[in-house]
Amino acid sequence: MTETATVTYAQLPLAEPLQRAVAEMGYVNTTPIQAQSIPVVLAGQDVMGAAQTGTGKTAAFSLPLLQRLLKHQTTSVSPARHPVRALVLLPTRELADQVAQQIKQYAKYTQLRSAVVFGGIDMKPQTAQLKAGVEVLVATPGRLLDHIEARNCVLNQVEYVVLDEADRMLDIGFLPDLERILAYLPKQRTTLLFSATFSPEIKRLAGSYLQNPVTIEVARSNATAATVTQRFVRVDDDDKRAALQQLIRENQLRQAFVFTNSKLGCARLARHLEREGLKTAALHGDKSQDERLKSLDAFKAGEVDFLICTDVAARGLDIKDVPAVFNYDIPFNAEDYVHRIGRTGRAGADGLAISLVGNGDGKLVGEIEKLTRQSIKPESIVLQGRGGRPDRRPPPRREEGSRLRHERDHGDAGSSREPSGDRYRRAPRMADPFFDKPYEAPQRDEAPSWEQAPRRVATRPGLSANIRPKRSVAALFRPAASGNNGSSAGN
Repeated sequence: MTETATVTYAQLPLAEPLQRAVAEMGYVNTTPIQAQSIPVVLAGQDVMGAAQTGTGKTAAFSLPLLQRLLKHQTTSVSPARHPVRALVLLPTRELADQVAQQIKQYAKYTQLRSAVVFGGIDMKPQTAQLKAGVEVLVATPGRLLDHIEARNCVLNQVEYVVLDEADRMLDIGFLPDLERILAYLPKQRTTLLFSATFSPEIKRLAGSYLQNPVTIEVARSNATAATVTQRFVRVDDDDKRAALQQLIRENQLRQAFVFTNSKLGCARLARHLEREGLKTAALHGDKSQDERLKSLDAFKAGEVDFLICTDVAARGLDIKDVPAVFNYDIPFNAEDYVHRIGRTGRAGADGLAISLVGNGDGKLVGEIEKLTRQSIKPESIVLQGRGGRPDRRPPPRREEGSRLRHERDHGDAGSSREPSGDRYRRAPRMADPFFDKPYEAPQRDEAPSWEQAPRRVATRPGLSANIRPKRSVAALFRPAASGNNGSSAGN
């Protein structure tokens, strides 16, 4: 389906309660995906839609669904009068919560009820809300299956199902859960599938569950937003932190997303920047749901300037006016690059995306270049205080070199400024009486295996510590005998 001219919301055939709600939210003109999708969904047709992140997909499917469901609205308090009629499935908790909030705003002047269920929090409040009855249910697949198996909700009256960020759901392994959920739904329904890309897997999914869908594609597949200025900066791995801080200062950035590839790296970078005086928060999979939501709320409120996060936050989060995104680590999956930088430059605003290209990132950058069909030439950076000259400091002493290697491999967890309970604190060096050189304990949580542990042998007085006695271990710990019995030891 080709793009059509953008129309105003006042021109759309939406009921007065919905028109009033969108007007209060400041909506005037539709985006291309909204202009094309809303009439199709109002007609009851299936949709297979592809659009860049931040183009308004939530309104594109929510508003026509609510319009179609107005015929079911009632003031009755009976749960039986409020069965689930529209189901919206999303890959992450944060995205589910965000979409649910938007749907609630759109429906504020109607009698339609909505709810959201996702993991990481207690099921009891969700159960109470479901049993009270809702027409629109927003959910992540795993938690929805929990409620289905607990018989907290019934899906036999669902008329509409939305698979949002479908490519991401497949990436993180939700396909079996999706198939189980879709098996609970009536065969006669309207199915809407939205994805950033039309990969072969997405096409197979659409072929299995959509009926003669209308294809809507408002942007070239895997295109990055034209409003985002992209920079690739070549930097040595050991200089990434210094480079990040320098780029923040040079661009006078007051707020940004900073993406890393690992949860541990995310936490360490957040702690480092916090010590440097920047207001930061870490957002990764090891954080509880309550901690993650608090971090997002603080970032939205401006209480946090830099949100250090893994790809759990890369898709779907709609936070307005974020001026920049940093890829502290180049993503392993090239498609994640598109979604990461989509956190800035939203709704036509200008944005900046800066990626730090480390020593071994050439292949990953090449995959991004191939996917986005753009030529990437990483630029060099001269770190302040070095003047572009190599480091002429003398090599560190042996003990200092060991400490530096440890910090290189494990971050600066050995710093005295670290919390006392940090699991990666460097163990103290200890003297071993059986060896000439000191013994350093392994940097691990668990005890060393017997192959790694030093061999310590108890000896009798007068026996050299470097000579192993040819006796059983038990015999070594018996008190030394005297007299005739002592002579038998040599037999």
